Amino acid sequence: MKVAVFSTKPYDQTFLTQANDEAHAHELTFLETRLNEATAALAKGFEAVCVFVNDQVDALVLEQLAAGGTRVVALRCAGFNNVDLKAAQRLGMKVVRVPAYSPYAVAEHTVALMLTLNRQIHRAYHRIRDGNFALDGLLGFDLRGRTVGVIGTGQIGVEVARIMRGFGCRVLGHAPAPNPEAEALGVEYVSLDELFSLSDIITLHCPLTPETHHLIDANAMAKMKDGVMLINTSRGAIVDTSAVIEGLKSGHIGYLGLDVYEEEGDLFFEDQSNLVLQDDVFARLLTFPNVVITGHQAFFTRNALESIAHTTLGNLTELEESGECENRVAG
Repeated sequence: MKVAVFSTKPYDQTFLTQANDEAHAHELTFLETRLNEATAALAKGFEAVCVFVNDQVDALVLEQLAAGGTRVVALRCAGFNNVDLKAAQRLGMKVVRVPAYSPYAVAEHTVALMLTLNRQIHRAYHRIRDGNFALDGLLGFDLRGRTVGVIGTGQIGVEVARIMRGFGCRVLGHAPAPNPEAEALGVEYVSLDELFSLSDIITLHCPLTPETHHLIDANAMAKMKDGVMLINTSRGAIVDTSAVIEGLKSGHIGYLGLDVYEEEGDLFFEDQSNLVLQDDVFARLLTFPNVVITGHQAFFTRNALESIAHTTLGNLTELEESGECENRVAG
């Protein structure tokens, strides 16, 4: 299958080429640019496009792709909130995704954010380099005995729960339906309000949908404990960033760890170190000493990239051979 791969970084090309050489025979063309209305014409003549989290795959883009002969949108990620599924179905385009690649990668990064915030690793690192060995301001707390609320108990949420149970934490869960694997680990399913009010640490592992958009807003935060730790490694728009900033200013939010941001499309995955930061909300987040932000790197392990590449190309091979794919989400 002839495939235009958008938003390509060197590591994407490396892992996709390796997987293609090992088990597939697709014709891959790598494009650094993101897919959007202005760049959709680049896919003319390609049977499929391969896209990532910040590519724009709305109705206007899909119409351009369909007019150019594209019939498949292959997401090399789990989330598909950036794709207009109704438009894809209307246009007869098939959309496939990578439902799971390495839940361990994201779960471990989630816990790394918790530990960094709790033990002030980010601040201690810079202090030591400056010759400051004072411990004032670096006081943490034992994780053992703390209550961790996990919102979303799919594969990633379960792995976070497994790790936190290993630390000796009580783990609360909230999801549309209980996961037996989580229950076997000792996760207690509660209402969202209970989770907010009882948790010392709240970590988000749910998809972005109309129901979860700004799930964490001023009303939700008002129900949380003073000094709560909030972690988001799922999708940025699940958190109302402006409301969280007010929570940080008041001290109600004690710690904030983000690997995603609701306006990250204009920032993440690019070197902007020589540019003036134009996003005032993001700039405000960077002023807080109790905030740690990483640039959507939770997925970024060798294991995950290998899995993403093999699953993405496997999806295309399935469609090519049978017209069907178990990882299909629309079309």
